[in-house]
Amino acid sequence: MRQIRQDIFLEQQQRLFMTTELRQAISVLQMSTLELSEYITKKIEENPFLDEDEPVAENNEVVSKTATRVNMDDLIEHFSSDSNMGHIWNEKNENDTGYEQYLSDRPSLYEQLELQLNLEIKNPADIIIGNFLIGSIDRNGYFTTELEYVSQKLNVAVERVEEVLKVIHTFYPTGVGARNLQECMLLQMRANGKDSELAEQVIQNYFQELADKKIMKIANTLSVSTKQVQEVYDLIRMLDPKPGLQFGAERNPFIWPDVTIMRDQNDYMVIVNDFDFNYLRINQTYVDILRNSNALSDDVKKYLEEKFDSALGLIRGIEQRRLNIYKVVQSIVDIQREFFDNGIEYLKPLTMSQVADLVGIHESTVSRVTCNKYVQTPRGLFALKYFFNSGVGSYDCDKISSKSVKHLIQDIINKEDPNQPLSDQDIMMMLVNKGMRISRRTVNKYRQSMGIPTNLHRKRY
Repeated sequence: MRQIRQDIFLEQQQRLFMTTELRQAISVLQMSTLELSEYITKKIEENPFLDEDEPVAENNEVVSKTATRVNMDDLIEHFSSDSNMGHIWNEKNENDTGYEQYLSDRPSLYEQLELQLNLEIKNPADIIIGNFLIGSIDRNGYFTTELEYVSQKLNVAVERVEEVLKVIHTFYPTGVGARNLQECMLLQMRANGKDSELAEQVIQNYFQELADKKIMKIANTLSVSTKQVQEVYDLIRMLDPKPGLQFGAERNPFIWPDVTIMRDQNDYMVIVNDFDFNYLRINQTYVDILRNSNALSDDVKKYLEEKFDSALGLIRGIEQRRLNIYKVVQSIVDIQREFFDNGIEYLKPLTMSQVADLVGIHESTVSRVTCNKYVQTPRGLFALKYFFNSGVGSYDCDKISSKSVKHLIQDIINKEDPNQPLSDQDIMMMLVNKGMRISRRTVNKYRQSMGIPTNLHRKRY
């Protein structure tokens, strides 16, 4: 019988220990320029060792030689003079404020409708009914409650509720308060003065067939020409199926590019945009306090040491972020030079592992560098992740970028005869004739990803 006993063994293990400084460096690395600017401002408020000052142009050093813990006395000595103040950021012009900072928020859909209700209706009882109806409109602009329910809740006649709803139907955005999609379309056509007996009949009785673009079937059933049904189809496509979203959608966010690529004669220059950052330095007053730490209690000394380490870690993390962004973008420029010279047709397939091997960093670091960051180029503003894409095989050379193939598909469809639109098989054969190894299924996938309908739905009569 085996005996069970307790004993002590020594065992060596390797573990990745996430220090506070490492967590901060990772967080800083994946921040955009605007996010990092806000983060630095917050850290300056929290950390007494961090300070901001006007940049100087001489004898500046960057404390980014090592990420390990260094001697405290040496660091204090390093920051004891104003000539060695850590990382220097470019001067920010405080008077250079954009007009977007003065834009106010748009009113919500319900605020807009309530304003129109109070202007249009004077009877207090009808205003109460109108407010109840407006509260029953969803974010898409549709009325989602039965009139009988409103009548019972407010103890009024259904006919009166319907009259108030008809008034709401005249409000902006056009089509708001409709009970279904067909009613929304009809309200918009009547408001625009483009309603007709044929359009109303098609919307009320053949709406699904029209959505499936069975134009010939509708024309034969109604004994009208396909051209007339096509005109109704074109008219309906111009209408807004969700009018309420005009107020529900957020304003497009302001994008500040994190990197700028500028053309310098026959070469390209990469500039990391750190102009909006606060200029960081170590506060000399607290350095002197920490130097005379013998007069401090252990808790205060520990607090100051932690804040000092955090300040140095932030300075190193920001500098490391800048260097990593520069290296990654420079490698993208080297690989995708033909794209910058000639356009999207010359965009090459690229993976993050390829860039990681070139730069000498881990693939996850490349992912964090490109996360939520934008680059301003001579060809426009792009997300950094735009340059990473898969490829399609070619008979003549290396793989062709999937974005280039999508661009070619879009160009082919734009030039097709609308009366005889090309099928996916036809598009595939045209791409094969250009030297690409591509299947019909891949063409179908790319077409759907771009939101392009099938040749049946693209056909015009």
